[in-house]
Amino acid sequence: MCVTASKLAAMAKEDLKLFGVWSSPFYHRVLWALRTKEIEYEYFEEDLDNKSPLLLQYNPIHQKVPVLVHIGKPIIESVFILQYIDETWKDCSIFPQDPHEKANALFWAKFGDDKLLSSIWRTFIAEGKEKEEAMTVALKNLKVVEELLKGKKYFNGEKIGFLDFCLGWICKLVGILAEIDGLKKTIDDEQFPLLSAWIRNFNSSPCIKDTWPPTDRWATRLCYVREIVRSTSTS
Repeated sequence: MCVTASKLAAMAKEDLKLFGVWSSPFYHRVLWALRTKEIEYEYFEEDLDNKSPLLLQYNPIHQKVPVLVHIGKPIIESVFILQYIDETWKDCSIFPQDPHEKANALFWAKFGDDKLLSSIWRTFIAEGKEKEEAMTVALKNLKVVEELLKGKKYFNGEKIGFLDFCLGWICKLVGILAEIDGLKKTIDDEQFPLLSAWIRNFNSSPCIKDTWPPTDRWATRLCYVREIVRSTSTS
């Protein structure tokens, strides 16, 4: 974690609120950013099957988590929240300082959400031949991300940062989905040596330790969501 003499005065808990769900990778990236900057906040765990009036008030359009509320003003969408956090609490920046590098980090974060995460999820919900095709696409996308780590400890460089948080779900979710389906480990030292090293570095970082939900609980939740998706698509 980053502690400097010029750090802003700690924000009182009633001034900063975070609404999240324990199983959401988008919530976790905000959690990691707040831990990295050692910012105090009040946490509200949401039940997306029974959303709270506060969540509906602060995010009436999408009605999703995460939502960060700072002095009564809501910020929604995890990438925008990370940008807000970094610009409001400037010590220990999680973004690259170079404008071009920052733009690239934002691009790859969008790739991670729009392409990589969706392709990984598709391997989990698809069946038969569609599942095989989905796996081909997912592995291709993982190879693209692997290339970004050449010569780097983290996606952000020598220290953990924004893009690492945005792609952090890879460290647990990919393995859990494969285990549920009885498949061999997707990311290993042979196929993805750089990603494998990054996963070890990421998980050993102080801001990440002890933040992952229990694997069995996460697996149960994922199976529940898969059954809902499959039943909806066939109805």
